Amino acid sequence: MPLPSAVQPFISVFAARFLMTLQYRSAAFAGLVTQFWWGAIMTMWLATFYAGGRGNPSVTLADVISYIWLGQAFLALLPWNVDPEIAAMIRSGHIAYERLRPVDTYLFWLARAAAWRAAATLLRAVPLIATAALLLPIIGLGDWALRPPPTILSLVAFLLSGMAMLALSAAVTTLLNISVVWTISGQGIVALTTSLVLVLSGQIVPLALFPDWAQTALLVQPLAGLADIPRRIYCGNLTGAWVPITIGLQIFWSLVFVWVGRAFMERTMRRIQVLGG
Repeated sequence: MPLPSAVQPFISVFAARFLMTLQYRSAAFAGLVTQFWWGAIMTMWLATFYAGGRGNPSVTLADVISYIWLGQAFLALLPWNVDPEIAAMIRSGHIAYERLRPVDTYLFWLARAAAWRAAATLLRAVPLIATAALLLPIIGLGDWALRPPPTILSLVAFLLSGMAMLALSAAVTTLLNISVVWTISGQGIVALTTSLVLVLSGQIVPLALFPDWAQTALLVQPLAGLADIPRRIYCGNLTGAWVPITIGLQIFWSLVFVWVGRAFMERTMRRIQVLGG
């Protein structure tokens, strides 16, 4: 069944950007080594925390270890930087060509962002998951390995949450890309966004380890859907009614960022000036 003509341009730009990003294998390999090493350091750090801590954490050490490996595998999905090609296009003035395309500019950039995040993640996630889940047990480090989800339903829910995570990441990335039109360099907004994403997504410390009084607020805020929610679903820490609720939150925040991004794009493109004209 052929796709509607209105959708085909965005499918095409997604496929083109996805395939182009897959060509950067050397950079992906360097990132893979770095992320595996950083995952090992975080695992040892949190293991020490569990060994010397008091009380009963809401997540087990085994779940936290899986949480860490998933975090390193899907690190490239975090929207903490802007698309370098769009940034260069803005600085050179070539952004004017974007206004000449006979397609919706916002959806065009959204498709680019989704492809960029997805391809960069795929290059690193597959080998890292294979190493953490299969190789570590073989060499006798099963206690430090990525464990499978407790049930098939957890795996299916994780995959659904992962797709929502990609949509949310693409929406936030597109908003960051649009902001560069106003700031030119984007360094300030990237620095601020990086700090917020690392802390509030649960990338550094699982949100479940924060104080009990903050749990509800941390779970419903938008950045939790970029990391914490899908990983806790994978580990079985979120079950029952919490699964559709949290995936619904991811979808809700994705739509919010799309709405904000589209409004921001329309305002930006109406006021944009290239070379003073």
